[in-house]
Amino acid sequence: MLELLDLYKTFNAGTVNQKTAINGLNLKLNPGDFVTVIGGNGAGKSTMLNLIAGVFPVDSGTIRLNGFNLTGLPEYRRAKFLGRVFQDPMMGTAASMGIEENLALAYRRGKGRGLGSGITNAERDMYREKLKTLDLGLENRMTSKVGLLSGGQRQALTLLMATLQKPDLLLLDEHTAALDPKTADKVLHLTREIVARDNLTTLMVTHNMRNAIEYGNRLIMMNAGRVVVDIAGEEKKNLSVQDLLQKFNIENDRMLLSE
Repeated sequence: MLELLDLYKTFNAGTVNQKTAINGLNLKLNPGDFVTVIGGNGAGKSTMLNLIAGVFPVDSGTIRLNGFNLTGLPEYRRAKFLGRVFQDPMMGTAASMGIEENLALAYRRGKGRGLGSGITNAERDMYREKLKTLDLGLENRMTSKVGLLSGGQRQALTLLMATLQKPDLLLLDEHTAALDPKTADKVLHLTREIVARDNLTTLMVTHNMRNAIEYGNRLIMMNAGRVVVDIAGEEKKNLSVQDLLQKFNIENDRMLLSE
């Protein structure tokens, strides 16, 4: 499904601020893989997602999705293949537009635009049914401005928007880190439901070890811009937080992960 082959990315090359963020990264995902990604600050987690999405060009290496080479495509050309939810709930939606208008934008992602009518009644009914699955009452507020929603409501809406047109790959960049614990659990539960329902291939970056263990079928750890640990199947299911700390000898690295 996804292949990252020998990726390199350095920022501010040739200056005193030079930073190698991705250093010979190799990773392959199978269709339906739900991979949690952990690692310390500066390990390259978010940079990896940005390279996949086309936010930054790679210095060298290859990115393939379903066998198709994405490496040279600009960000807007990759949008129809990818769904993405950011850490900041404000980033995935247009605050001044209504809920149904935001959903309409997501529904039309990657499609040609014509001069036809706006949101049809059939489309509106579909949005209402999708919103019901969030169990947040948003189906009764479809014309409300998104800027009036709470952070958790916005993040749940962003998740729905990212998966409205089933993406080939879903990228979740610490998408619950800015939420309170109760709301974060709600959004994570919705994430698991949507990923399982649509069998989405997913990369979820998190700093929370419990979430990294609980969610997904595979866990990878990044360090210094590359994958250093890759655990799947029964081994992952049987992990505990203490196992993770001992296995990776990170008891004294409080910057690396949080429980």
